[in-house]
Formats: sequence, structure tokens, C-alpha cells
Amino acid sequence: MKRTVAVAAFVAGLGAAGARRVLSRAAGVEDAPNRWLTVTVNCPPESLAEGGRPEPLARLEPIAEIRITPAPGGRGTELAARLREPGPTGPVARATGDDPRQKVRSALREAKSLIETGEVMRPDAPPTTRSTPGGKLVELATRRAGGEGRL
Repeated sequence: MKRTVAVAAFVAGLGAAGARRVLSRAAGVEDAPNRWLTVTVNCPPESLAEGGRPEPLARLEPIAEIRITPAPGGRGTELAARLREPGPTGPVARATGDDPRQKVRSALREAKSLIETGEVMRPDAPPTTRSTPGGKLVELATRRAGGEGRL
């Protein structure tokens, strides 16, 4: 019974992701390999001048353009990055961890966490106390979530 519920939840998640992709393409939104990826950070833009950038942003500089601008409405700072040269993308590259956008997403999340809290926040490990099929799914999702857009 539990296995059936887990499989049904997984299939429903795949269906929702596929529907979101179809709807976004129908609306003209493409997942361009070199589009800007952006996070909003709760700090003034002046504090992130050249010398004040956190290590994850500095690590991105050789492979990505970085843009730091005031957020709309005076609500902090927008950190944006995009790849200088897009690499392999698509479902296979994402599943194997070879999509270079995953590095950009992870670096932006880590930078946001460092700026706002002073440390990179990590999920609890292990995510479950017993090794079960459901626990393995949670562990896989947790491990992959940092490089993806959403969990």
C-alpha cells in the first residue's frame, strides 16, 4: 500500500512538472540555457561591492556574468547570474548533475544564505531515521534540490 502511494505521488509530481512546462511554452516562456537566474537578498546593494561579495559569487565569476542591482521597491538587492557559455542542458544533463545552470543556482542560494544568516543552511541529515523507499526518495530529492529551481 505504501509503495503504491509513493509511486502515485511520484507520477503525480511528474505530471505536474510536465503540465507546467507545456503551459510555460504555450505562453512563450522558454527555458533558455543562458537566461539570468536571480535571487533577492535582504541587504543594501552597497554592501556587495567588489570586495564584499561572498565566496559562492566569487567562485562563479570565471563561468558566469554577475549583476548586482537594487531590488524593486527598495526591498534589498537582486543578485543575478548567467552562464558566459551555456553547456549541455536538458533532462538527461539535469538528472546526471551535468547541467551547468545547477552550479549557478546553488551558488546563488549559498550566497543568499551567507548574506542573510552568516552560514549556508543545510537540510537535516539523514532526512529520515529508517531506510525506507519513501526515505530514499526524500534523500534523493534533498540531495538534488540545491541545483534545481524548486523542490
